[in-house]
Amino acid sequence: MQKVRILIADDHDLVRKGIRSVLEECQEFEVVGEAIDGPSLFAAIGRLAPDCVLIDVAMPEFDPIVAVQQIRRAHPQLKILIVTAHDDDVYVKGLLAAGADGYHLKDGPLSDLSLALGRIMMGEQWLSSSLVKKLIHEKTEPRGSSGSIGKLSAGQFELLGLLQKGLDNKAIANTLNKSIKTIENNLTRLYHNLNVQSRLEAVNFANQHPELFSSSLNQPIQRNSTMFSSTPLKPISVLLVDDNTHYRHEFKNSLNIAYPSANVSEAQSISEAVAQVKAAPIRLVFVDMILNKENGIECIHQMKSASPDTRFILMSAYPDREFHRMGIEAGALAFVDKKDLDIATLRQIVIDAIN
Repeated sequence: MQKVRILIADDHDLVRKGIRSVLEECQEFEVVGEAIDGPSLFAAIGRLAPDCVLIDVAMPEFDPIVAVQQIRRAHPQLKILIVTAHDDDVYVKGLLAAGADGYHLKDGPLSDLSLALGRIMMGEQWLSSSLVKKLIHEKTEPRGSSGSIGKLSAGQFELLGLLQKGLDNKAIANTLNKSIKTIENNLTRLYHNLNVQSRLEAVNFANQHPELFSSSLNQPIQRNSTMFSSTPLKPISVLLVDDNTHYRHEFKNSLNIAYPSANVSEAQSISEAVAQVKAAPIRLVFVDMILNKENGIECIHQMKSASPDTRFILMSAYPDREFHRMGIEAGALAFVDKKDLDIATLRQIVIDAIN
């Protein structure tokens, strides 16, 4: 079988390495080259004649919409998959209109990247699931509106209450005596009925509307209740270093549910992070592997020099084995896949850091 020839265009070395690592595990794909900016992308397309190009929207000397239009005119058979952290509607709609065959968010499941390539190579269009939901919700009622409550069954009220208590899927399955797969399917229907996209948004909805549940459940849902409420919580200072504003917001909300006694601050660059640990003691730092033009490994090195007693957790949407090795060598306590950071895991990480 002839392999699909892939060109990766991203200006960050670690991102290209992560994507290459994922694709090289699939026998049907062959990475034939890499590009780091607009000029090198066009040169590589002409030189290598790939079947598909994976493009990040934020590269030097690169206007994504204009570039995609130019590529489409010059190479009408070439498949174009946007692979980026940017979920702004202007980019999504503009690039699809310009001729991109798909739009894949970097924080999506790794398995979806190969699925996305397979789909567009068959002539279909690809959108990350969260983008599909986002575009659909633009044409319906606002996410998490109070009117959504009328769509919930008694079982969904119960499921929402268990989410608010901080239970993960396995714990919910044990509580309700159902399989994890059934719980996953039920959660999908719950999110749809609430017009939300994630577990966090569903919990936020429950927290914001406690009055709606008191008349519908035997026991009212209490704000910030958790499955660990009987355990005394020690205060802890936590810093999140991530260049994605949306992710920082969701992370802080999740940590507030998982460990309400945490005092969480934010940084989006190495210099900001180092300044914060110099200004005040910080016990635990969560560091993203990709920080715009910087990386989490260097961030940990510099922060450890400034604050030797601080503990570090390295995170990535691309849990590559080499990233894991480099992170542990740099002094991280653990290297975690962002998708695995549910509320129960966050709480356990904080407790381990305190102890």
